[in-house]
Amino acid sequence: MRDFPPEIRAFTDGATKADEPDTRSPRTFLRWMVRQQGALFWAGLLVAIVWMVPQTLGPWMVGRAIDTGIIAGDASATLRWVLILGAVTAIGAMSGVVYHTIIVREWLIALYGTTKLVTRKALQLGHILTRRTPTGEVLSVSGSDGDQFGALMEVTTRAISQFVAYLVVAGIVLSTSVRMGVLVLLAAPLLVVLGTPLLRPMQRWQGIERSRNSELTSMATDIVAGLRILRGIGGEDTFGGNYADQSQRVRHSGVLAGKWYGAVEAVGVLISGGFVVVLMWLGTREVAEGRLTVGQFVSFLGYGLFLLAPMRTFVEFALKWIRSVVSARKAIAVLSQRPPWVEPEHPHAFPSMAPIVDEASGAVFEPGRLTMVVSAVPDDSAALADRLGRYLPSDEGTLVSDEIPEDLKGRAARRERSRRTVQREEQARRDEERARQAWGVTVGGVDLGAIRLDEVRRHVLVSDTAPQVFAGTLRDAVDPLGRLTRSGAELALHTAAAEDVFDAMPGGWQGELDERGRGLSGGQRQRLVLMRALAADPEVLVLVEPTSAVDAHTEARIAERLAPHRDGRTTIVMTASPLLLHHADDVILLEHGKATTRGRHVDLLASSAAYRSVVVRGEVTATHQPTHDDSNGSHHDHLITHFSEEEAP
Repeated sequence: MRDFPPEIRAFTDGATKADEPDTRSPRTFLRWMVRQQGALFWAGLLVAIVWMVPQTLGPWMVGRAIDTGIIAGDASATLRWVLILGAVTAIGAMSGVVYHTIIVREWLIALYGTTKLVTRKALQLGHILTRRTPTGEVLSVSGSDGDQFGALMEVTTRAISQFVAYLVVAGIVLSTSVRMGVLVLLAAPLLVVLGTPLLRPMQRWQGIERSRNSELTSMATDIVAGLRILRGIGGEDTFGGNYADQSQRVRHSGVLAGKWYGAVEAVGVLISGGFVVVLMWLGTREVAEGRLTVGQFVSFLGYGLFLLAPMRTFVEFALKWIRSVVSARKAIAVLSQRPPWVEPEHPHAFPSMAPIVDEASGAVFEPGRLTMVVSAVPDDSAALADRLGRYLPSDEGTLVSDEIPEDLKGRAARRERSRRTVQREEQARRDEERARQAWGVTVGGVDLGAIRLDEVRRHVLVSDTAPQVFAGTLRDAVDPLGRLTRSGAELALHTAAAEDVFDAMPGGWQGELDERGRGLSGGQRQRLVLMRALAADPEVLVLVEPTSAVDAHTEARIAERLAPHRDGRTTIVMTASPLLLHHADDVILLEHGKATTRGRHVDLLASSAAYRSVVVRGEVTATHQPTHDDSNGSHHDHLITHFSEEEAP
């Protein structure tokens, strides 16, 4: 049976309804998690029950050995019971090893299954996920909440097996002494009755701790991402202080949750200890009055000590159940989101080498040409890039976090949670309605909404101003799919003027990049991303401010190399840089989001005052010509020695 790593088909094209998590409520979600364990859960439960056999029958066997062997002076009977007890103990030991193996497997399946669920959902939602759910919450669901689900799988199996053992012990004790049996049966319900009032405040503070910790995680990721900028503006102390304050808030809520946790534990210890004391007192009276034998009394004492474990397990189960319900509520806020796209019932193929028309702005992009878009409002050109790539605009949608304000309690908190659930459902309905409408960008007369999204992604690549750089080798960063040849890698490197990025990597293409490319400067990271976009060689490439972080000399080299590199393929660049605009086949001016002027850069400088007001900056003039600089040419030739003829970078 191959069940690890867990196979997760949810949120994929071939997924069935049973593969999708049940996100109607935290409890239905947790039941779905148990069902995902399949036969492994029932196998673990069976082995756990077998594991409890010696613990259940052991005290009874000891009592029988005392009564029929030691007190009666029958050595053979004593030996017989000792051998039977040894055999049962050996069975328990072996089953314990198997049980431990199974529950660890259950734990890991739940933990990594949750991670894969979040990963699948992230792939399904794409850029929408981080716009609608705080990053820290997504990370917490994938990590700490997944661990809570794994812990619940373990304690559930153990609690059920010990409950069965509890009933067996109660039956044995009742058959021996009714009063002693009633005492055993009342101990666990009394623990539940006294501990339940403490669970609600503990659940509230654990939820607050979880929410504050999620916010702390988001702050940490933001600080790490912007550490270089923070150092540049001297903002380290401010953001560090905010992080420290939030950390103290997490600590405060954790302490309060811990107090209630300790109170529940104290009740469990008190009831368990009192149970043993009363059991011993009552047992000695039964022996003194002749209603119990010495062996039966020893058995009762053994059962009294044994039952401490089930009662503690019941308390532990209640605590982990509460934590898991809190985690499940957070997981549902992430996993219940539906993608804002609906695939067309009768999809069209992506038309090759066809004009692209954006209805909202009126801009037309001719196939095979290098077209640049100039706008005084960068958000307008960024929104155009989103439409061309069939991405939702950055202001689309609202956060669907399940973070409830801390001052809301009881019914108010439940009403707020219900309101947010309705909010998510309304957002999903709006997404579906919008997805069934025309997208508003056509390629060869075919609306992008009538083309499958994965096919749009294959043909149109948008490289925006907030690209992601993952940890790994330089080779993987430039060519994540492993399809690039030596010549393709060298050409992309040269066009992006990224030779110094190569030099910065000890080991060349096998040099290791830090997460988010933190070891690179802003300009190096931007050219690395440009190199990756060029290496993908899409039919339509949309670049948003690709040289905003590089110096003028480097920008001039990129500008003169970009057009030859993309010759014959459609390239659209959102920029106001004269160095780039000088090499454009066409330039489109956006005013208030509308395409008003079109032409060559030099002609527009001469004829359009609106164009000049956007493009002419400082000492940059219309007569500026980028200086040809091939100082990197020899270095470019040198890089070839790092490849074989057939090797990819």
